[in-house]
Amino acid sequence: MAEPVQPQKKTILVVDDTPDNLVLFGELLMPHYQVRVANSGLKALAAAAAEPRPDLILLDVMMPEMDGYQVIARLKTEPETRDIPVMFITALDQIEDEVRGLELGAADYVTKPVKPAILLARVRGQLDLKEARDILRDKNAWPEAEVERRVRQYRKVQDASMRALASLAEARDSETGNHILRTQGYVNILAGTLAAQPKYAAILTPAVIETYTKAATLHDIGKVGIPDQILYKPGRHTPEEWEIMKTHAQIGAQAIWRAIQHEDDLEAVNFLCVAMEIAGKHHEKWDGSGYPRGLVGEQIPLCARLMAVADVFDAW
Repeated sequence: MAEPVQPQKKTILVVDDTPDNLVLFGELLMPHYQVRVANSGLKALAAAAAEPRPDLILLDVMMPEMDGYQVIARLKTEPETRDIPVMFITALDQIEDEVRGLELGAADYVTKPVKPAILLARVRGQLDLKEARDILRDKNAWPEAEVERRVRQYRKVQDASMRALASLAEARDSETGNHILRTQGYVNILAGTLAAQPKYAAILTPAVIETYTKAATLHDIGKVGIPDQILYKPGRHTPEEWEIMKTHAQIGAQAIWRAIQHEDDLEAVNFLCVAMEIAGKHHEKWDGSGYPRGLVGEQIPLCARLMAVADVFDAW
């Protein structure tokens, strides 16, 4: 039969500048805990930050160079040590001294001469409290980690869906595939550059730029609805054919709208809302001469304006 696994002893850091006190506390605590010692404030800070981190610090107040109040103030400012409970051990017995220690974050305050049974009981109580806090923190951290994992999965599905939809347009037009990749890059660069301007800094956050970049892949999705004889026609289109060709903007926007119109949470499909704006309005022009609606200036959504610049630039 295998030997039962013994629970690992908790680690206690004892800080005192008097060697006799270190010996006394060591003899009292070592039967129950792993004990580490430090005889100055600076050494205490180094020991508290070293692995394994102590589960509890017993800290003398009256020490030369750096007293216990200064030590705990430093401990509470460092992320790796601020959650370690500190118990003051001191000969001071004034109420104001105890209040000062507790205000600085001490978990408990024990006066010298120490009564062994009382000290052990208080040490055990502080360690139990810390263990309970650690368990609660870990339980709270698990849902956060799970949410982050699911968000990553959702984004991967979102990206894959974008690529799948964009590939429909690519399959219809041999030029579209490379065009999609190039214009997507242009939109990203344009948005990032524009974000440096005060007028757009609050609008074009990194998250918004990412959404614009992803949604740009669907700007020509409406070409799937253009008849082959028009889409693949070499040379110039007749005026009638060009009118049909221009409908790809509206076809793309309507196709995306049909996919999201019954969604209660539009924020969850925000990237498709942006894609709909881009698909339907990236051929609008600032002077109102574009299509399909003849929008003017800032009537054109910013995402569609960026796409329009990228689209024209790539056609040169």
